[in-house]
Amino acid sequence: MTYAELAPSPRHLTPVRRPAPLRSARRALHRTAASIDARTPAHRDRAIDGLRALALLAVPAGHWLLGGFTLDAGGALHNASPLSALGFLAPLSWFLQLLGIFFLVGGYASVLSYRRTRERGGSTAGWLRGRVARLGRPVLGVTAVWALLIPLLAALGVPGDTLRTGSTLVIQPLWFVGVYTVITALTPLCVRAARRLGAWSAVPLLGTVAAVDLLRYGPYADAVPSWLSVLNILPGWMFAYQLGVCWGEKRLGRRGAWLLLLGGAALFAVLLLAFHYPASMVGVPGEVRTNSHPPSLLVLALAAAQSGAAILLRDRIGALLRRPALWAPVVVINLSAMTILCWHQTAMFAAAATGATSGEVAGLTTAPDSPAWIAARALWLPVFAVLLVAVGRYARRFEEPWGTGTRGARVRRAAAGVLAAGFAVFALGWA
Repeated sequence: MTYAELAPSPRHLTPVRRPAPLRSARRALHRTAASIDARTPAHRDRAIDGLRALALLAVPAGHWLLGGFTLDAGGALHNASPLSALGFLAPLSWFLQLLGIFFLVGGYASVLSYRRTRERGGSTAGWLRGRVARLGRPVLGVTAVWALLIPLLAALGVPGDTLRTGSTLVIQPLWFVGVYTVITALTPLCVRAARRLGAWSAVPLLGTVAAVDLLRYGPYADAVPSWLSVLNILPGWMFAYQLGVCWGEKRLGRRGAWLLLLGGAALFAVLLLAFHYPASMVGVPGEVRTNSHPPSLLVLALAAAQSGAAILLRDRIGALLRRPALWAPVVVINLSAMTILCWHQTAMFAAAATGATSGEVAGLTTAPDSPAWIAARALWLPVFAVLLVAVGRYARRFEEPWGTGTRGARVRRAAAGVLAAGFAVFALGWA
């Protein structure tokens, strides 16, 4: 059963009209949650879905909390980060950077899906096409829509720098989709490695990143070309995915999870305290070194600790999600996974661009350089969430199949591709 089959039917979403609207709404939500819970197959791994939902929510939470704006003299918006002035916020990024868990769960889910496809006689190519299509449709949708919005907003008088700021925000999270797609294509190789070596199959990936970091930051760093860091992209993000594949193949259990948790935490502390890695897990404007683009060894240490904790807590998470009130939001979040990823920056930008028309607005268009900004930004988070829900109501259709084989479907895909390419050129600053 797919997530679409778990979605509530319209009759469960319509509250019964009663004298107490709040009580009626609560009862309607309770019925909806109970319906979703009742329609969930008994074999559904709720813990895996819960971990994925947690990692998904961390993406907008991190961007909304650690991303800000400034206004120039012409009223244009520019990206800024509170981490530049408020370095004490860096530890917050350790808890909001949950891509390790996302890749871990991705590897686990992929190996199970791949195994089912092969057992049913399906081909690897067919399995991969389905996966890529589910990832690619929402990306084409958001980039095509933005390609149409840019000339419209420019005609309405929105400054060009503001449009470039918004475009950069939108394209930033999409790097993940490209990397995840490449790693997904390597799933058959990951499975073979897991079956032969078990969890040790992730060690060469860790070693590769460590070697590149040594060259980048070691005694001979001045003689190393800057492009060498690119070599960390694939092994850096594939590390947790490989652990997930091993977990799905039952080659990684609780003993290995404890080793990951304790070893990852120890390595994380050593890299911070002895080797002086940057404390922030996300890029900080003006800083020469960054942990995430491309991933450094510190990212893998954090991913190891997070993966170990997730495996150890799996049973407890699964038990908690037996409660309908907790399980229903997990289903909704997973149903809208790519919509959340692709459109959460648009929601924040929409609020900021609107606020910029009135000048400086605390927590929205003021410089993120004081504790007061943090308090003000916290008040804006519900607004961003409401805007994301409103946008997602229409944008979620991009997650659905666009139709195949018909002339209209081919034209739509071609048009979306052209628009997406045009938006990418603009966002990358080549326009």
